[in-house]
Amino acid sequence: MKKQTFTLKIKKGFSAYLLPAIFLLLPRMKNEYIRLISDDLSIRETQVLHVSKLLDEGATIPFIARYRKEATGNLDEVKLSAIKEKLAYFRDLEKRKETVLKTIDEQGKLTPALKAEIDKCTDQNQLEDIYLPYKPKRKTRATAALEKGLGPLADLIYLQAAINLEQKAEEFLNDEVTTVDDALQGARDIIAERINEDAGVRNQIRNLFRREAVLTSRVIKSRAEEGSKYQDYFDFSEPLARCPSHRMLAIRRGEREGFLSMDISVDAEQAIARLQKKLIRSDNACTAHVETAISDAYKRLLKPSIETEFRLLHKNKADEEAIAVFGENLRQLLLAPPLGPRRILAIDPGYRTGCKVVALDQQGGLLETATIFPHPPQNEAARAAAQLKELVLRHRVEAIAIGNGTAGKETEKLVRDIDFDGKVRIFLVNENGASIYSASEAAREEFPDQDVTVRGAVSIGRRLMDPLSELVKIDPKSIGVGQYQHDVNQTRLKESLDTVVEHCVNLVGVDLNTASRHLLHYVSGLGPKLAANIVQYRQENGPFKSRKELKKVPLLGDKAFEQCAGFLRIRGGSQPLDESAVHPESYPVVEKMAADLGSTVTELIRNKELRKKIDPRKYVSPETGELTLKDILRELEKPGRDPREELKDFSFAEGIDSIDDLREGMILPGIVTNITKFGAFVDIGIKQDGLVHISHLADRFVKDPNEAVKLQQIVRVKVLNIDRARQRVQLSIKEAR
Repeated sequence: MKKQTFTLKIKKGFSAYLLPAIFLLLPRMKNEYIRLISDDLSIRETQVLHVSKLLDEGATIPFIARYRKEATGNLDEVKLSAIKEKLAYFRDLEKRKETVLKTIDEQGKLTPALKAEIDKCTDQNQLEDIYLPYKPKRKTRATAALEKGLGPLADLIYLQAAINLEQKAEEFLNDEVTTVDDALQGARDIIAERINEDAGVRNQIRNLFRREAVLTSRVIKSRAEEGSKYQDYFDFSEPLARCPSHRMLAIRRGEREGFLSMDISVDAEQAIARLQKKLIRSDNACTAHVETAISDAYKRLLKPSIETEFRLLHKNKADEEAIAVFGENLRQLLLAPPLGPRRILAIDPGYRTGCKVVALDQQGGLLETATIFPHPPQNEAARAAAQLKELVLRHRVEAIAIGNGTAGKETEKLVRDIDFDGKVRIFLVNENGASIYSASEAAREEFPDQDVTVRGAVSIGRRLMDPLSELVKIDPKSIGVGQYQHDVNQTRLKESLDTVVEHCVNLVGVDLNTASRHLLHYVSGLGPKLAANIVQYRQENGPFKSRKELKKVPLLGDKAFEQCAGFLRIRGGSQPLDESAVHPESYPVVEKMAADLGSTVTELIRNKELRKKIDPRKYVSPETGELTLKDILRELEKPGRDPREELKDFSFAEGIDSIDDLREGMILPGIVTNITKFGAFVDIGIKQDGLVHISHLADRFVKDPNEAVKLQQIVRVKVLNIDRARQRVQLSIKEAR
């Protein structure tokens, strides 16, 4: 059959696309699925169709968001990712339907009505409910009763017919069923399983759980003392719908560690009464047996099954919320302001083993290493200060980066007391994950002849220059900006965090001639193999002179070039647009703009007055829409601009070195180090970060802490409460204003 194509009439601002019939767009993807995604995300169906087509063609989310705005209607990466996830959900649903249909058909039980019901199903739970009666199962009380020939008796009882029940039951006695009571019990077991497998019944109980389920947790008495950190949940109860993600994950962790028992349930009598109302149709000898079967079905089968379902549902929901918080924190950390190319002196502080010091050039290259011992037990502060001053002068150091871990505050004080005969900026740098990097394959590859302390100090210095370029070398989970990261789905966590890293790398852009393979790995369309090939090509052939030279890299074909080129920058090359975010496919448009004005592209970039003369409407075409033209003109104003903010100097309050130095009511400077659903943690210069509860973030209602504060933000806080026994400090931002 000849493949048909249809031209979709689309609203102004969209490119003209010839699309295959929607049934050919995705494997077994249906019009209903497209509509559901459209309704759920409040976008047009044509947007869903265009995004699905681009994804099927191998386009990445960053590429689609930046360079296919006309096709998507200017959807951002959040909406694009949501479409991608929902398309994957429905693809999985279609695959599952194939398995279900095949299994039922092999049993000879697939009727046209059942097939139609399965075909129109759009929910995985609903599909599993339909499939449950046909699903191969291990031997149960009901299957054993059926094998004994008690199915017809169960049918009669379930119909609640007016019969002499005991006389009827005697007809089913045999060598395996020796008494009437045995026969009736077997029939009730069959009825109980039938009730459990009724899709309507399951949905009724599911809806009851959705509305009224209560989460409870109790301490395992024999472990109460050992599990004291979970004491808030020793006798805890809360409506499940109102349980926040961090509480759900905490209780689940306590259960997993053997300190708590957890239960999700509704009022059993109410649930059974609802089922009786639905299923009881008579009042005769059969009725009491159906009522008994209903109670048994709920307590033994339905309740455990639906509870398991809701455990998983709310675990997944809690996971997604925790992962979202982790992802947002990671995004903010990766996009933290960079100092930029500077000559850096980096210090990894320590006590007994000393402070490792490294001097780095503007590109982060290692110039020299040293070790100083200003702290106990050596206490060589004067000698250490002299060594640091000499290193600063000899290497023309512009900034000093000090790790904020053990002895970090003391080292910062030492450094700030040194007169460097000039302007040297001093920064305390978050060193979370530096030890992970120092022992990693990436660190060994970069510095095979240096020990882990040198590698860690280098990482601290490079983080000051460019947090993004350095942090991509570390497993995101090790950066220390999340909560319960070990409790959530690890596969989903990795996928989400990798997506965040990819977004940040492509948002900022990457210098093609200086980027490490770790940074290139996350560029749209590349990945580890092509990233390694680019670095190898650069080593063998020298710096790239143009973006088009990328096509000479082994295995980097036209599709990969299309996806990556716009995110890679070449500084000082022959083509000025190679330094910008303008995609090579749009170079002819810019060149025509310049030609129409009688100038070169370079002059167009440099001359603001020339750019003012451009009428974007003259250059609209099926390939280049108004949204793309606006992006091009913005980029020409400042090619390759860095979207990150400028780095600000900061220092902690003098004399605040430990929790014992704190007093309630103090107003102190601090830095936001972590953001959770319930508040933000702030470093005020002591070992323990203080907590600003969500209610103390601002003078207004705050639903999401990210509305009020950002990671690495400099804030002023008031000390509200000091719990020295548990080493906890409660702070307030709103009361410090």
